[in-house]
Amino acid sequence: MDQATGTTMAALFARGEAVAARLVARRETVAVAEGSAGGLIAAALLAVPGASAYFLGGGVIYTPRARHRLLGLTRDDVQGFTSATEPFAALMAAHIRRQLGADWGLAETGAAGPTGNPYGHPAGHAALAVAGAMPMAQTLETGVGDRLGNMIAFAAATLALFETALAG
Repeated sequence: MDQATGTTMAALFARGEAVAARLVARRETVAVAEGSAGGLIAAALLAVPGASAYFLGGGVIYTPRARHRLLGLTRDDVQGFTSATEPFAALMAAHIRRQLGADWGLAETGAAGPTGNPYGHPAGHAALAVAGAMPMAQTLETGVGDRLGNMIAFAAATLALFETALAG
């Protein structure tokens, strides 16, 4: 459980199920690029039977090498961007969406903890983004260094942001 928000894995997976139902009803697809959530966004979406109807794929983009190899982002593409910021998350979401030909792209990048990242962000900081018909981005600050709790919180917040975009 995330100490800052009280989010449990069960709540995360329930949110994934709600998002999946909306995607199925709309006949739309999603692709995911996540970093410090460590695959929990994808796991929440894939835990729903029939996920192949809406989930096209994704990756844990944890290093510059992964950004290049999995997202196809070059040094020129990321010039002027700082990791774990809303513009960077939006870039990741747009690229995973394009790479897999999805209706929607989701991205998360942050510092799960117990310490901050090399860019000066504290543990519990994440930037989240949705690319698609209703693009959105948001920054989350949990204020705690609980790595697993932050991973859960980052994944849940990304899915919550996506729910907002789907409702818009």
